[in-house]
Amino acid sequence: MSGNRPDGFSYREVGTEVRITHNGHHATTLRGGRAAEFLREVELGDPQELMARVTGNYKHGNERTARNHPRNRGR
Repeated sequence: MSGNRPDGFSYREVGTEVRITHNGHHATTLRGGRAAEFLREVELGDPQELMARVTGNYKHGNERTARNHPRNRGR
């Protein structure tokens, strides 16, 4: 993985569903309109980033800043 770019995601169409895995483990299944929307979007942009957003496994880049904030120290 380079920088903060998501990596390790893959997807597979199974009938009308889209199954997304992360590093070989099931992450989510999209059905119906959301599956169709995903298939359109995956052609337009970065598939790894899209799958990270869809599964909620997306780092926003501020985790270190938040962890080092005085309010969060000692946790």
